[in-house]
Amino acid sequence: MPEKPSTLPGRIASLDQFRGYTVAGMLFVNFLGGMQALPGVFKHHNTYCSYADTIMPQFFFAVGYAYRLTFLKRLGRDGAGPAVKAVLGRVVALLLLGFVLHHLDGEARTWADLKAFAERGILAGAFRREYFQTLVHIALTSLWILPVIGLGTLPRVLYLVGSGVLHFGLSWAFYYNWAWNTPVIDGGQLGFMTWSIPTLLGSLAYDAVAAHGPRGRTVARLAGWSAVLMVGGYLLSCLGGEWAALPFVPPTSAPTMHTMSQRAGSVSYLTFSAGFSLAVYAFFLWLSDMAGVTFTVFRVFGTNALAAYIIHPIVSTAVKPFLPNDAPGWYVACGFLVYFGICYVFNRYLERHGLFLKL
Repeated sequence: MPEKPSTLPGRIASLDQFRGYTVAGMLFVNFLGGMQALPGVFKHHNTYCSYADTIMPQFFFAVGYAYRLTFLKRLGRDGAGPAVKAVLGRVVALLLLGFVLHHLDGEARTWADLKAFAERGILAGAFRREYFQTLVHIALTSLWILPVIGLGTLPRVLYLVGSGVLHFGLSWAFYYNWAWNTPVIDGGQLGFMTWSIPTLLGSLAYDAVAAHGPRGRTVARLAGWSAVLMVGGYLLSCLGGEWAALPFVPPTSAPTMHTMSQRAGSVSYLTFSAGFSLAVYAFFLWLSDMAGVTFTVFRVFGTNALAAYIIHPIVSTAVKPFLPNDAPGWYVACGFLVYFGICYVFNRYLERHGLFLKL
């Protein structure tokens, strides 16, 4: 039988603030990632876990938290059939939105190009890289963990571990070399297996808060588990036979399947980042739900994260032509503030008019 912890009333301030911080972090690293003035730890490198690499797992943590909450609510109110149907509808919508925003690989400018593309294999060519980004990974991960999202703690923990072991085995057999050399984005076609780690951890965090409330003991418990996961993720990155560089520190050796790599979607990376996400959420649980401290900017982005995700590349396209990659730091900071401010104004307008994009 599904486990049904007590439902938290209304909106959860800590989740909104955590999600809003994550959106703000996404705006920061996505806009400034190519700037020479930005320190390397704030950029994606795919050879170690930088600050930039901690942002995407936090989205999945928040997805898992909300997924568990809404699934149990629908399960109790409408039954298993409607609850599953709602998830499947959301998955389809995310896959379609991913197609619109992420696009497919390749292009046919003439009919001859299209025929040549078809001869090489449209499915193999068009779905090789670009399509498998954030929204598609969320869709596939949500579908992958659907069998256990309504179950108790042990089945979800076993499913989390099993997904990591399966991905590890497939990476050892063939997938790591293929994914690294393609190269894929955020774990590629099999990324949903390891993205399930922060997602299911988010569902477990929901249970802890729903069952015990936002108390100091809950925060301490979440912080303790976050430390275990971060240490575990680092130790997994050392399985290559030598001590790996610490997280946020550039490595001195070539990457392997054990490296904390967002490109490869490695088990070590998602385990460490899941623990890091839990630590950040525990902080907001204490700050927002216990101490009552919230920030308007995080609320605006956190309650309408999908809108921010859709808007931010459009704004970036408008601002970036006037921001050279080699611009000095002060100019880069000014450009970011303009970009961030425009994104905020759009999201604030939507909030004030009660317009929220949700799937």
